[in-house]
Amino acid sequence: MMDRLPDGYFDDVYADARDPWRLAERWYEQRKYAITMAMLPEARYRHAFEPGCSIGTVTERLVDRCDHVTAYDVAQSALDSTRERVGQRPNLTLERSSLDSDWPGADVDLVLISEVAYYLSGPTLRRVLDRECARLGAGATVVAAHWRHPVADYPLSGDQANALIGATRELNAVAGYRDDDVVIDVWQKGATESVAVRTGVPGAVG
Repeated sequence: MMDRLPDGYFDDVYADARDPWRLAERWYEQRKYAITMAMLPEARYRHAFEPGCSIGTVTERLVDRCDHVTAYDVAQSALDSTRERVGQRPNLTLERSSLDSDWPGADVDLVLISEVAYYLSGPTLRRVLDRECARLGAGATVVAAHWRHPVADYPLSGDQANALIGATRELNAVAGYRDDDVVIDVWQKGATESVAVRTGVPGAVG
């Protein structure tokens, strides 16, 4: 079994179309982004990590909620599209890299894994999560959003990918959303409190 889909797979995909999954126009995608961003338990983050940024449709939302964003993609054409979409923002770092590479530094407090974890085999994803989530600080948020329908080329389904992430040591569930098309889960590292409790909303009980 291969560790993950090869980089050349994505080079070929982007060679055929600038936005091969029509991320910028499909209502499914726009709706998914809105749900995902609304589920983030913090209003702002210090440093977000987005592996597999594609053409930057999530990245452009993150840069407005984070002091800094580091985004990876294995395809240079995708990174070029992200830069064109987001612009020369001083709080954005783009790198040609992948989810199974080393993640950014320990100051990362948000990891947003959107439609990429199922490109890795189960054992590879497990190793990456165990290695990299151990480096995250207490209270860091991890979010995963994945397509639920089967794709023959992908080593994992969306449900399998999210289940593996949820089984990571010290990640505790905060929120979840599922429909026939997408599964979105949110975890925090270590102890958790609801948004209402943490922000002192009257009547909220921890």
